[in-house]
Amino acid sequence: MFLRRKTKSARGVGYSYWHLCRTVRTARGPRQPVVASLGKLDQTELAGLRGGWDDLPALLRGEMPPPRPVTAPLPGFAAPSEADSAPPRWEPADLRALRVERSRDFGECYLALSLWHRLGLDALLAELLPAGRETVGWAHTAALLTIARFCAQRSELGVAEHWYDTTALDDLLGVDPVSVNDDRLYRGLDQLGEHKDALCAHLMARYRQWFGVRFEFLLYDVTSTYFEGEAERNPQAQRGYSRDQRSGNKQVCIGLVCTPDGLPLGFEVFAGNRADVTTVEDIVRVMENKHGVAERVWVMDRGMVSEANLAFLRERKARYLVGTPKSWLRAHEQTLLEHTDWKTVQDGLEVRLVEQPDGEPGERYVLCRSGARAEKERAMLQRQSGRLTEELIKIDAWLRRSAQTDQETVGRRIGRHFGKYPTAAAIIVAAVVHDAEGRAVGLRISSRLDAGQKAHRQKGAYLLRTNCEETDPALLWKWYIQLTQAEAAFRTAKSDLGLRPVFHQKEHRVQAHILVCFLALALWRTLEQWMQSKGLGTCARQLVSPAGQNQPGRARSKPATLRG
Repeated sequence: MFLRRKTKSARGVGYSYWHLCRTVRTARGPRQPVVASLGKLDQTELAGLRGGWDDLPALLRGEMPPPRPVTAPLPGFAAPSEADSAPPRWEPADLRALRVERSRDFGECYLALSLWHRLGLDALLAELLPAGRETVGWAHTAALLTIARFCAQRSELGVAEHWYDTTALDDLLGVDPVSVNDDRLYRGLDQLGEHKDALCAHLMARYRQWFGVRFEFLLYDVTSTYFEGEAERNPQAQRGYSRDQRSGNKQVCIGLVCTPDGLPLGFEVFAGNRADVTTVEDIVRVMENKHGVAERVWVMDRGMVSEANLAFLRERKARYLVGTPKSWLRAHEQTLLEHTDWKTVQDGLEVRLVEQPDGEPGERYVLCRSGARAEKERAMLQRQSGRLTEELIKIDAWLRRSAQTDQETVGRRIGRHFGKYPTAAAIIVAAVVHDAEGRAVGLRISSRLDAGQKAHRQKGAYLLRTNCEETDPALLWKWYIQLTQAEAAFRTAKSDLGLRPVFHQKEHRVQAHILVCFLALALWRTLEQWMQSKGLGTCARQLVSPAGQNQPGRARSKPATLRG
């Protein structure tokens, strides 16, 4: 059994009551029913109750426990003050009869709740979601949802039935586990989802106040997350290109805008079959409507680039720094072989300004070549070439064993492997050998030396395109490489915060689910900024999970535990 404190506010005055509870196991998990209501206890009564469980029967009968004797101080020692704790008493105990009950996670929940308060989200939601007749306020429910997502809980049902009861949040939030159920959490999502714009604006104000963020650079990237189930009531749930290798599942696409430090600013949810390049105009208009039109620099990878999108940005007097298609490197084959006029940014990476044929007036182009990237891509090409050659050798052996008259069957089998290894297909040629009767009797495998040499020169090289006035190619490259922060934010959301998969089937619930993940990401990135300022590194995962114990969702341990 254990004591639980209940707080109540009436006419602005707070009252505290105490309940005696016990833990029982039920079919739906552990529960803590109330054994007796102890009413208000002063410090003397509470100290006596906590100090000796043998006084409980007398207290339940309405009898006051006798005061504990005060031991006289030894000669030469001062008497303990009232603030000092009572001297320890040694009691014999049978260790075989001792056991730990209701071990609760504390550290990670306390950390997330502290970040929630420091960001001022509790005060904001108290204004947006004022308390009504509900047992648990919606602001507390929103905090619970975000903290659970910070702790990588993947579903509200799992939070209600298993997770919440194993944490110290009932003491930290003052929310009884009996009041936490899946229906309340689902309704909390509905309430929270209506205030997305206010939450994003509040976070931007906090970033500006704490970290001095000026929002002159906006990084934009798109990812996808898949559904478990058919999601028939969600028109945005469609099948499309899956970054999670789940092409058979329906999905939605998420466009995220963040700062160069990875602080999330805003997001939009698109249909799962939406092409990345078609989302740029929507996200730019949304950000301008919320935060005004300014000459910000939009940084995007080549998957977002189209001439129409760039023309749209120029019309709005926006700056951009984007990647370009690999085909644009053909105009710079000779430049890549030169050894002069290159500026070294870091070990193994060089950049230079180049002229691009048929380029737009006022644009600059930065040619980059990376030794490490070249080595990696050459190894990938070599691996693909080896695998494609092995498959073609098997087809050659098959044709030599049994000549084939069906040319379409032979072509489909060869084409299937060329489609599987497209990079190697650019430098390997497979010609079918026919006999006098027109039957396919073998393959002649060869390499396109010119194409192979050109591919190797291009490996490790990429071209950037910008209309910024900056002329230093090294600085432009550093601006562009910050795009990795947006990619890191997606990895954090998926691997550490449980963004995928989505179990909700309704559109507004999915939107609210992604909003909760967005808020948890804001807590996570704020923690990393604090760690960096204190010299603790920039990886929150190492702080949250120092021991690396494996749990579903991510590897982490229990930083601190309450025993009850």
